[in-house]
Amino acid sequence: MLNEEKKSTSELAIVILNWNGAAMMRKYLPSVLEHSAGAEVIVADNASTDNSLTMLAEEFPSVRTIVLEKNWGFADGYNKALEQVDAEYYLLLNSDVRVEAGWLDAMMDYMRKNGDVAACQPKLLSDTAPDTFEYAGACGGFIDAYGYPYCRGRVMNTVEKDHGQYDTVMEVLWATGACLLIRSADYWQAGGLDGRFFAHNEEIDLCWRLNLMGRRIVCVPQSRAYHLGGGTLPKGNPRKTYLNFRNNLTMLYKNLPDEELHRVMRIRCLLDYIAALQMLILGMSFGDFMAVVRARRDFHRWKKDFDADRQRIQKGRQEEHLPGKTTFSILWQYYSKGIKYFSKLPKY
Repeated sequence: MLNEEKKSTSELAIVILNWNGAAMMRKYLPSVLEHSAGAEVIVADNASTDNSLTMLAEEFPSVRTIVLEKNWGFADGYNKALEQVDAEYYLLLNSDVRVEAGWLDAMMDYMRKNGDVAACQPKLLSDTAPDTFEYAGACGGFIDAYGYPYCRGRVMNTVEKDHGQYDTVMEVLWATGACLLIRSADYWQAGGLDGRFFAHNEEIDLCWRLNLMGRRIVCVPQSRAYHLGGGTLPKGNPRKTYLNFRNNLTMLYKNLPDEELHRVMRIRCLLDYIAALQMLILGMSFGDFMAVVRARRDFHRWKKDFDADRQRIQKGRQEEHLPGKTTFSILWQYYSKGIKYFSKLPKY
């Protein structure tokens, strides 16, 4: 019998969303269980077709499972799962994250002492190169004037070595969904992850909305986690390219103020088609080229579905200056000025 009926109330629930990841969980779940004393560890299964649930029941019987009836994607998968979790804090954790003793201490201590902070992340390092930041979050997320995300420790495709250069707690625009500690009250007050995104950019969108509500997002690098990265859709997959472009444009449409929206969208149109041509000519990838074209087409087809969201978000704005939202172009800084490291970028 599978253990999906187990439920308890806890201060912290670590929730791992799984889809056909039996092998990944077998490798990474032991460290989470060993080093997360006091937290409830839950696996929410997105209708896997492998032996994930059987493996969990047989090898990790202490882990509660939530069985979802279909693959809802990352965003709505978490929404559906977290509706069934009773905890003061949620920690959304990818199934390919390794942790060490004490990894939760600094983040939990910071959250307990700072009630105005909605969410935080640890320093995220590469599991295959532990002295190097991991692409999908590094030491906290930023976004440039035109919606391109980057991190403290990762600018575009340049990932830095970790020499302790970013070991200060810092307020950021977004925290990585690979390891996101968030107050449950803030999660639901902001409306949770946008399930329509399916996957990619959903955590940036959520954190942006929280910022606009006057809540803070920080990176607490005294906590560390090690992420394999790549996930279900590896880098260079046209489906991933499509979701990144479509969702990023949608996120901008929802969250940018009126005075920025039209100018940014015009410039993004030019930049997106330049990127698509580079993928076609330099990358020799017709699939990625068409993914960008489809993403822009589908964004314009469905953006009316987000009109009510935009109106509500803009009406509720409490913050005009957003930490981590910069006024420069990261593409210009990186490709034209040759600035590859976060520490060399203009401050804002």
